Amino acid sequence: MRARFLRRKATIFALNIGLGVGYSKFLCDNLIMSSAAASTRPGGRSARVLNAIYTAVGELVGEGTERITFPLIAERAGVNPTTLYRRWDDVDALLEEVSVAALTREGDQIPDTGALETDLTEWALIITKDIARPHRTRYLRAMVAARAEIVSSCPVMERRRDQAAEMVRRASGRGQAAPTVGQILDHIVAPLYHHVVFALPADEDYARRLVRDVLLMVR
Repeated sequence: MRARFLRRKATIFALNIGLGVGYSKFLCDNLIMSSAAASTRPGGRSARVLNAIYTAVGELVGEGTERITFPLIAERAGVNPTTLYRRWDDVDALLEEVSVAALTREGDQIPDTGALETDLTEWALIITKDIARPHRTRYLRAMVAARAEIVSSCPVMERRRDQAAEMVRRASGRGQAAPTVGQILDHIVAPLYHHVVFALPADEDYARRLVRDVLLMVR
């Protein structure tokens, strides 16, 4: 129970400190597709429901709500609580999903240039530009500072793992030699986040060098 409590406090702390009081507006402006856009796609209703849930979480966190629960989120979002219970194991999982959406810009398309080197380079530049933004940097540092124990997995890294795996899959389909997903995470993604968290230089030249280094592993 204490571990779960600390996990939730860490996530809420990071959301509040890292993204500030404008968190709800930040979500709406940067992360959630509009209802109009959602209605033009298959599954538009699902997108609108997710929009409402994410926005409700942002509002509750921004208001400093002491105890965030599925029924409370559902009431604010105007959805049935069973919708939340079916999709997420617990409130902590939902909070982390919202934080990952805030940090990884999930709507960004993975580069598909026809060559793995340029795919990885563009991807690394996107990550570098994104996490170097002041509110992203504050979020990362706050999340790290708030963690009270070693975690078995990191939602942010899992999202990056999925993206890397897709690029490796495409490269393999084109017959191109590719590093492993683990090599990409360890030698491109992890160094970028490490530099940002510890206020070390993380610019485009650094990102490009990381990509060149990891590609040398398969040549």
